[in-house]
Amino acid sequence: MSTREKARTGARPHHAGPEELVQTAAMARRFYLEGKSKIEIAAEFGISRFKVARMLETALRDGLIRLDIRLPPELDAERSDALRTRYGLRHAIVFTSQVQDPGGAALVTHRLGAVAAGLLAEIVTEDDVLGLIWGPEIEALSPELTALARCTVVQLCGVTPLRPVDANAVEAVRRAAAVSRGVAYPIYAPLLLPDGATARMLRRHPGIVEAVSRFSEVTKAVITVGAWGPGLSTIYDALGDAERENYRSLGTCAEVSGHLLDAEGRIVAPELTERIIAISFEELRRVPDVILLADGAQRAAATAAALKTGLFNGIVTDTGVAEYLLA
Repeated sequence: MSTREKARTGARPHHAGPEELVQTAAMARRFYLEGKSKIEIAAEFGISRFKVARMLETALRDGLIRLDIRLPPELDAERSDALRTRYGLRHAIVFTSQVQDPGGAALVTHRLGAVAAGLLAEIVTEDDVLGLIWGPEIEALSPELTALARCTVVQLCGVTPLRPVDANAVEAVRRAAAVSRGVAYPIYAPLLLPDGATARMLRRHPGIVEAVSRFSEVTKAVITVGAWGPGLSTIYDALGDAERENYRSLGTCAEVSGHLLDAEGRIVAPELTERIIAISFEELRRVPDVILLADGAQRAAATAAALKTGLFNGIVTDTGVAEYLLA
């Protein structure tokens, strides 16, 4: 009966008596705290499940029941849900960050690693093969990873050519495998080689073949995005000035797994892929869950380009990047 109908008929608003209030409170405890179904509650109190539903709805409306959703302060539920809806994502986690945060970009990357580690602990199962790209965000994730289901861990690309290719360079993959008590398949090779012939030769090396041959088995992949600027992209930092500017003139604004993208998410330099050791976009498209890690305002436009590739069904990012993506 509507309010207007009540006014016409002289019906007064419902005021629950003490017994109904106590009974409703008991039903709410059963439903919200003990996890009982409305059918179970109806049977216990000798009423229909429809009346249970009405009583709970009325209690919520009148304030007898108050649902208090409390997230840790570092998680942004509203923007997380907005990103999930806007981009059709399965996983979307936004963590809070402030431009004036002490420690600046390094602290934001550390938070990104911690949140991403928590997500992996939550979603990785014993049936999974976990693929990790190389990058500073993955290196930030590594020490935060304290729990992980037993799984195989595969490195999805070589490491930066600007540092020695040694055990430290693949520590993230080795640690993830150690935490999960699984097998690690690292790639002891640079991401970018001087030419295609050298890259093809390295791809035939037994140790590298062992990892690359498992790209097709990966079920969950964690990928980072780089922007086209110094310190923001492994490929940018490895190239000379002339190549950097050439690719910039072609519209490059992002790098994902060694592949250069324009603002629309299209591959800019297909010839460069011959020089890299990394999982291909075709292989990534066959991975059921591909999570993008992105932090910092300087990577916001690059993150938007990465999402346009259609490769990703998950993201972990900070509020600054999320605001850009939702603008």
